[in-house]
Amino acid sequence: MDYHERLPPEVAELFPDGGAGRTLSVTLPSGYVVWPDPGYPQHQPPKRPAFWISDDPVPCALWPRLRAETHASGLWPVMLEDTTQPWSTGQIAPEPIDEIGNYDAAAFMAEVWSEWDEPAADITPFGRYSPGLAPPGERREDPDTLAGRCVEVLTGRPLGLVPVTRGADALTAMGWQGARHHNPWTAPLSAVVRSWEDRFGARLIGIGFNTLELSVAAPPMTFRHALHVAAEHWTFCPEIILQGPGTLEGHAEQICGSSLWTFWWE
Repeated sequence: MDYHERLPPEVAELFPDGGAGRTLSVTLPSGYVVWPDPGYPQHQPPKRPAFWISDDPVPCALWPRLRAETHASGLWPVMLEDTTQPWSTGQIAPEPIDEIGNYDAAAFMAEVWSEWDEPAADITPFGRYSPGLAPPGERREDPDTLAGRCVEVLTGRPLGLVPVTRGADALTAMGWQGARHHNPWTAPLSAVVRSWEDRFGARLIGIGFNTLELSVAAPPMTFRHALHVAAEHWTFCPEIILQGPGTLEGHAEQICGSSLWTFWWE
């Protein structure tokens, strides 16, 4: 039987109230908290560490156990790419979670779309104006159950724990900068992922230096729907089109029915 205990001191340090009232029954491996490097550009001076990371790679089976306790622990688990940057060097710039609510996914998409006078990829059948957000998908299974299976593709990674209760917010809270050249702020990207959580049952399961992995419980199942979603992916992460099939239609074929979305920025 699992017994819920107070958060370990090094994890409780992530919360402004010292983790008061938060519990966790899972025994964590050894790890450490990550502070932003004082020399790295910050949106505001850090008051506390941004997240916790395990010293070594962990079994992927630990992810669903921790996810099941998010309501009690206030922690979102994520499998982190095993690199020295940005984790060990503190190349992170946390932003207030409240900032996410100031952004709208559809408005972000429209703004980015309007900035492309000559798109670098074939955006057929869409033209100068953003098509807006795609309709929601039809949920095929429980999002967290699916996420627990999809995380198996991320074997051999350390575990990260972020003091948020939804995966989209983890990007902003931990100060991830993987798409900085594309968008200087992380909060708008979190707003987009929040929208995907709501419409497609997406769950953030993996983060790298410049990569993201999301499980998707309600993916588009028709080419037409997938094409509309591909337009959203184009504004969120142009590289997956430019360095992938080169067209929205080609990307739509790849994501139609797919339960895993992977993004990378160069």
